[in-house]
Amino acid sequence: MSEVRQNTPFNSSANTAQVRTVDVVVIGGGIAGKACALGLAQLGLHTIEIAPDLGNPVPSPAGSQWGQRIYAFSPSTQKLLAHLQIWDALDHSRLQVVRDMRIFGDRGEKSDQLHLSAFEAGTPQLAWIGEANLIEHTLDQAARFQNKLEQIADVVEKLEVDADGVTLHLKNHSSIRALLVVAADGANSPTRSSIGITASTESYSQSAVVANWSCTKPHLETAYQWFLPGGDIVAMLPLPNKQVSMVWSTSPENAAALLRLHEADWNQKFAQIANGAIPKQLGTLTLHTTLAAFPLQKIRAARFIGPEDAPKVVLVGDAAHVMHPLAGQGLNLGLRDVATLLNILSKRESFRSPNHLVLLRRYERQRQGDTSALLWVTDRLKKLFSGSSNTERQLRNFGLGFVNRSHFIKRRLIERALGDIDFE
Repeated sequence: MSEVRQNTPFNSSANTAQVRTVDVVVIGGGIAGKACALGLAQLGLHTIEIAPDLGNPVPSPAGSQWGQRIYAFSPSTQKLLAHLQIWDALDHSRLQVVRDMRIFGDRGEKSDQLHLSAFEAGTPQLAWIGEANLIEHTLDQAARFQNKLEQIADVVEKLEVDADGVTLHLKNHSSIRALLVVAADGANSPTRSSIGITASTESYSQSAVVANWSCTKPHLETAYQWFLPGGDIVAMLPLPNKQVSMVWSTSPENAAALLRLHEADWNQKFAQIANGAIPKQLGTLTLHTTLAAFPLQKIRAARFIGPEDAPKVVLVGDAAHVMHPLAGQGLNLGLRDVATLLNILSKRESFRSPNHLVLLRRYERQRQGDTSALLWVTDRLKKLFSGSSNTERQLRNFGLGFVNRSHFIKRRLIERALGDIDFE
C-alpha cells in the first residue's frame, strides 16, 4: 500500500475511488524533484509529489564521515536554495567552499594546467561541495511545513494526456487529475518514454569510482582534476576537516580493479599516476568510505515538453539530460531547469493556467541553449582528452595553457560554471 504524507487537513486518502484534482504533480523523489515540488507549492499551486521512496525521509547526515554521494553546488544552485528558503537551514559545517580549481593535462609539464580563481574572477567562491543527503534532508523538512504540498510514496503506472491536463493512475489504484506534470524521475524516465519523447543516449564506456579520503596536507579550498594518458580523469574535491572526495572516471575493467584494491595499496596507486602529483598536493590519503562505481553516459531528450500534440508534461533534471561528471555540473544544470520553470510560472500572466502552451514553450526555449552548450562542451572535452594521437595530445595540453594565460576566456568559463538565474 502506498504511503501518503499529508500536510493539510482537507487532503483525502490516496485510496479513494474519486479522482482528485490538483494543479501540479511532480514525479520523482530526488533533489530536483523535491526542490521543484517545494517551489511550486510556495507559488501557491496545489502540488503532489509522487515517488516510491517518499515514505522514507532522508536522515540528517551526522558524524565525522561524509556520505558517498557528493556534489558541487554552483552559485546558481545556492541562489535557488536560498529562494526556497532552505539554504540558511543547511548545516554549513558540512559544506566546503571552493575558492580555486586546478586542472592538469596529461603530459606532466608545468605549463599544461588551468587555474581558476574566485579572487581573480571577483567572486567570493566558485562553488560549494556537499552531500546529497544534506540537501535532501533539508528539503524533506521544509516539505513537512508546506500546506500546499503533499507527498505520496507510490508509483505512477499510467498517464493519460488530453487537451486540458493529465490523469495519473497510481499503483494503489487511485487516480489524480493535474493541470501539469513535472517529470523528475531520472535518466531512464518512464514518464519521458510514456509520452513519446525520445532521448539520444551515448555510453562513454567508462565508470566513475567514488570514495572519500582524509588527507595529511590541507587541500587549501581547492578542487583538483588530473587528465591522465589513456582517457582517465581523476578529480579530488575538497571536503571539511581535511577530507577530499574522489571521482575517478576510468574504463569499466579498471574500475573493477580499483574496487578490489586493498586500502594499503591505494597510496601506491596515487603515487603512480599524474607523476605523483596527488600525494604531493594532499599528502597521505586514508580511506573513509567504501568504494563504489557507476557507469557514465550522455543522455539528451529530444524535447523538454510533451507529448508533441498537446504538451502538458515538463522534463527536468536527469529526465531531460545526463552529462559526464568531469565538469561537476550535472546537478546544477538540473536545478537550473527547476529555477527556470519556477521563474516562468511565478511571472505568468493572470489569464494563463500553469499548463498553458506559451509558458511551456518559454521553458523549453530557455533551457535548450544552456543544456546544449554545457553538454557539448563537456562531451568535447571528454573526447579530446581520450584521444591517443600526438596531435590530440599536443592540442589539448596547449589548450589548457592557452586558456590559463587568457584572463578573458577564464572569466567567461567561470561565468558559465557559476550559472545565472533570476527570481526578481
